[in-house]
Amino acid sequence: MPLWFLIGSMWISIGRESVRWTHISCGGANANGTLESAEGSAVVKLIVGLGNPGREYEGTRHNVGFVVVDKLAVRHGIGISRNGFRSRYGEGNMAGQRVVLLRPLTFMNLSGEAVLAAVQFYKLSADDIIVVLDDVALPPGQIRLRFKGSAGGHNGMANILNLMHTQEIARIRLGVGPARSGDLINHVLSRFDRQDLPAIQDAAEIAADAAEEAVRSGFEIAMNRFNPSKSRPGPAPEPTPSDLA
Repeated sequence: MPLWFLIGSMWISIGRESVRWTHISCGGANANGTLESAEGSAVVKLIVGLGNPGREYEGTRHNVGFVVVDKLAVRHGIGISRNGFRSRYGEGNMAGQRVVLLRPLTFMNLSGEAVLAAVQFYKLSADDIIVVLDDVALPPGQIRLRFKGSAGGHNGMANILNLMHTQEIARIRLGVGPARSGDLINHVLSRFDRQDLPAIQDAAEIAADAAEEAVRSGFEIAMNRFNPSKSRPGPAPEPTPSDLA
């Protein structure tokens, strides 16, 4: 009867006349050079929620990206429990596609380092990324999808665009309202006013719906459906040039 030993990722079977090696697959490149997950399906979308790590930042305006990604994780049974890419992340299936949900641990201003590391590992392009972030230019509870454009003063998004060397990265912006006192930093690092919470909670659900639609049908279709709505989406007109810029 052969004896089996585990060395690294190899099982060794030692019998009377032979030694057999069996490799344990942990994910790798397929014949076409496309990186695959341990489950064998190539990752096609990276959904990044922006925020700051730590309990002191939970529930702040700057962390709504984390909230949306967490909602997607619950909906699709994806555990955001792995450590890597200077992030917490998880792989799973969404709308029939393999996705990675990513929560950078770099703090907001260095979010691009986490995104770039994941993109390089999974061999993705800028077209495969969806970023969910807060936006002080939108009223609380309103969402807006964009194909591309500048960071609009958002340091986390600016770092992503800079390290990816492109402005053509899809994003879902969730309005948190302007700073009343003009102190932007304290505004985004503070928690929502009680009267804004219902709108924010509803908008986070809608933003998660929009991310699912983008994975299922493409970002343009998701943008056409979700951009005009301030609550639940309905029939939408064609996007304006400013939406595409």
